[in-house]
Amino acid sequence: MNEIENFEKSVKRLEEIVEKLEAGDLTLADSIALYKEGSELSEGCRKALEQAELTVTVNDEH
Repeated sequence: MNEIENFEKSVKRLEEIVEKLEAGDLTLADSIALYKEGSELSEGCRKALEQAELTVTVNDEH
């Protein structure tokens, strides 16, 4: 799976997590587990965006 597909998959999973958390019908343990998963996915997406920004910046300079 390439970086773009991985990023898109992560965003889709984050959307699913948000929907589940907003529904409010989870146990506390399930909510915490989903929150942790979402935080990890969010961090991965943030790093991917930073890397993409660096790539664009470097390419623009040449």
